[in-house]
Amino acid sequence: MPEIEVRKTVIVVEEIFHEGGQVADQPVKRAAALAIIRNPFAGQYVEDIVGMSDDLKPLGLRMSAELLSALGGDPSIVEGFGKGSIVGAAGELEHGALWHVPGGYSMRELLGGTKAIVPSAKKVGGVGTRLDVPITHINASYVRSHFDSMEVGINDSPRSDEMVLALVMTTGPRIHARVGGLEAKDIKGEDGLR
Repeated sequence: MPEIEVRKTVIVVEEIFHEGGQVADQPVKRAAALAIIRNPFAGQYVEDIVGMSDDLKPLGLRMSAELLSALGGDPSIVEGFGKGSIVGAAGELEHGALWHVPGGYSMRELLGGTKAIVPSAKKVGGVGTRLDVPITHINASYVRSHFDSMEVGINDSPRSDEMVLALVMTTGPRIHARVGGLEAKDIKGEDGLR
């Protein structure tokens, strides 16, 4: 497979104090790491693309480490995660799916022992396309307080022959979560769901 060519990386950190209610004692942070890479399959149909997934693993590990560092460096504070990709117009949705394994497993490896699947979104779009990356709790996907998303995108990306790869981590639930359901303190941690 071709070597991964990175044009640009971006780290974004949001610190959320309130959403109209009381100011939280401890703000929640949502952070995203983005990498804009050349899509080696742009403009053509290639049957065997799966090898690129392995080629993306070092980038996934680097992005995960940079993302955790932006949140303070302590894996124990991360409670939510998600991933996504935006494929430039000369590519296809399946190219974005190559990010599933290297993106998800890199965060899981760095955070150690997480049980939940890393939620994902992907789309094909032009320069300036935005993506809502879904977020769930790292150990139990049914924890409603952590159902969230973070909008990501870069004004000059993806060019038609590029992809934007995204990883997202959060330090807690939505700032004023109060819709009931399974709470983080009640996670059994048996199956990644509850």
